[in-house]
Amino acid sequence: METQRQRKIAGVIQKDIVDILQKAAIDGGLRNTLISVSKVSVTTDLSIAKIYLSIFPNDKAGELMEGIKSNQPLIKHELSQRTRNQLRRVPELLFYLDDSLDYIENIEKSLKREENPIENRDLLPKRKKS
Repeated sequence: METQRQRKIAGVIQKDIVDILQKAAIDGGLRNTLISVSKVSVTTDLSIAKIYLSIFPNDKAGELMEGIKSNQPLIKHELSQRTRNQLRRVPELLFYLDDSLDYIENIEKSLKREENPIENRDLLPKRKKS
């Protein structure tokens, strides 16, 4: 269960990380790339922040995540400059790729195929009677 303080710090980090990453992407020449922070989770001792990123288009996601992880100290410094009046210490930033949109897309594709298990129950394996 997250405390109110954890949620507030996660919100501050999420808002500022979005600005930092979008600015870095535009300055780096990535014009048609969308980087969004889908979730920020802060530990109870406020020492670690897990940041889940959603990157569109997906073909650049791996390359972009490597760049973000290698520039993590610079991102943390920029975040500390932006939040110096709100946070005493900036938590350690851990970046993860959020693949929930890909998961939802795969489910939608499987439901739109000709062999839809919801409409055709014969495609599902039969249950054994005990």
